[in-house]
Amino acid sequence: MAHESPTFSPLYRQIKNLIVQALDSGEWLPGQAIPSEQELALRFGVSQGTVRKAVDELAAGNILLRKQGKGTFVSTHQDPRAAFRFLRLKAVNGGPVLPKSQPLECMRGKAGQEAARNLGIEPGSQILIVRRVLRLEGKPVVIDEIYLPGDVYQGLTIEMLRDWQGSLYSLFESRFGVRMVRATEKLRAVSADRAVGELLGVGEGTPLLSVERLAFTYGDKPVEWRRGLYSTAEHFYINELS
Repeated sequence: MAHESPTFSPLYRQIKNLIVQALDSGEWLPGQAIPSEQELALRFGVSQGTVRKAVDELAAGNILLRKQGKGTFVSTHQDPRAAFRFLRLKAVNGGPVLPKSQPLECMRGKAGQEAARNLGIEPGSQILIVRRVLRLEGKPVVIDEIYLPGDVYQGLTIEMLRDWQGSLYSLFESRFGVRMVRATEKLRAVSADRAVGELLGVGEGTPLLSVERLAFTYGDKPVEWRRGLYSTAEHFYINELS
C-alpha cells in the first residue's frame, strides 16, 4: 500500500480527509470495522494522537461509531437508531415512532434549473423523482417529493421501493452504496392545497410545515434533494441544539 502522508497542517484534519476518501472509495463499508488507530498511524505516518483526534471528529459527525471494547466502525443506516437522526417528528403525546413509507411514484425525468443547482448536475441531466407518503401509527403525516441524480441511483424502481422493509436511506446504502452523512434543511409554513389535503387527510388551507432538505454523502457531494409537507396536528418537528 502506498504511503499516504499529508504535507500541511492542521495535520489531524488532513488525516480526517484521508479517512473520508477511503470511505468514499468503498475501502471500508458501512457496518465494517476500520483499522486500529495504531494501524492508521503507521499507514499515514503520523502519531496515534493525531489519528485519534481525526477519528473523534468523524465519530462526533456520526460518520464513524466507536464501540467499547470492539473498535471503531463505519456508521450505517441499517442501525435502527440511525433512523431518528434524519427523522425529526415526534408525537405530541409520545416519543419518536418509526414511519411506514407508502411509495406513490418513481419517475424518470430531466433536471430543471432548481434540481440541477441543488444536486450539482447539469440542467437536463437524468434524474429520478420519488413521491411517497409517510405514515406514523397508520396516519398519513408527511408527503415527500424526492429528487435523485439518475447516474447514482440507476435501477431504482417503484417495486424496489414498495418491497423494501427498512428506511429509504438504508435502501440507498444497501443497493446503491450511498450513505447520507449530513443534511441541511429549510423550514417554512405553508397551506395545504386540495390534492395534498386529500393525501394527508386534512382540509384545504390547513397549516403545514414545509421542509426542504439537501442531503450529502462523503466529500460533501449532494445526492438527494427533497421537499416534504408535514402535518403537525398530532406531531411536532424537533431539533436538538448543542
